[in-house]
Amino acid sequence: MIPRASIIAASGPQLIAAGVVLLAAIVAVFWTFFATQVKWAFEEPADWGHTLLVPGIAGYFVWLRREELLASPMKANWLGAPVVVLGVAAYVATTFGPSWFVLHHNARGISVGITLLGLVLLILGTRVTKLLLFPLCYWVAFGQSISERLLQRVTEDMQDWSAVGAHMLLAISGIDTERSGNVLTVFVNGVPQQLNVAEACSGMRMLVAFLALGVAIAYTGLPKVWQRVALVASGVPVAIGVNVLRVYTLGVLSLWDSGFAAGDFHSFIGLVWLVPALFLYLGIMWLLRNLFIEEASATARSGGGERAA
Repeated sequence: MIPRASIIAASGPQLIAAGVVLLAAIVAVFWTFFATQVKWAFEEPADWGHTLLVPGIAGYFVWLRREELLASPMKANWLGAPVVVLGVAAYVATTFGPSWFVLHHNARGISVGITLLGLVLLILGTRVTKLLLFPLCYWVAFGQSISERLLQRVTEDMQDWSAVGAHMLLAISGIDTERSGNVLTVFVNGVPQQLNVAEACSGMRMLVAFLALGVAIAYTGLPKVWQRVALVASGVPVAIGVNVLRVYTLGVLSLWDSGFAAGDFHSFIGLVWLVPALFLYLGIMWLLRNLFIEEASATARSGGGERAA
């Protein structure tokens, strides 16, 4: 009997070639979605640049479970065929449907996800599909820009929080500032400089990026469910706090040049603040892993010490 590993090794080149052809076909069929997403990611890197990293992260999740995937029997399941048809049909409808379908980009992304799910089920079977379900859902959830209509209601609240927080910090710093709604007015030698906390400054997009990062770190770095939930939930206050500091920084810089609060430099400040935010997030993960010691483990170590004594 030929070992399974030998069969896989022998068919390796054929599997790679088939995978490349299938990937090329997927990109060609869903070109409109992928091209639009990449365009938005490059045009708004501070907001949606993380979507370019999400496919690689999802692929890493698959790599982590490679032994389970290779050990699982791969048997085609024809139930995947209607799922593929449903995904492609939905994509066609969202691409060539009425222009008033405002959620078209996200609907396209979900359609692509449904199609990929159907392909995995059709080609690799049920067991492999279960193992690949989380990476696929992660890509669908975080690998695309989210419609403004979906974000609008939450965005308005976060604009208010960012404006209030930045106004407080500017006042504490001794900078003469007034707030009217989402507009901060910084007075430079008596001359007013307005800083509008617009939707781009709300922090909502930063929150989406932090949730994507939190889910990835929690999945790979924390063993307990409650730790994972706590880390992902902490992304909300971290994103809000960092965005307040972002707006505060723009307010301080406007003392020297009002141009710092707009244009490319405005986006650059958002990217700069992502670095300390990342380290803060990693610090929270370290606390969750090391600050809370499981009672059972502590009791076992205590009992072991008594026996040794």
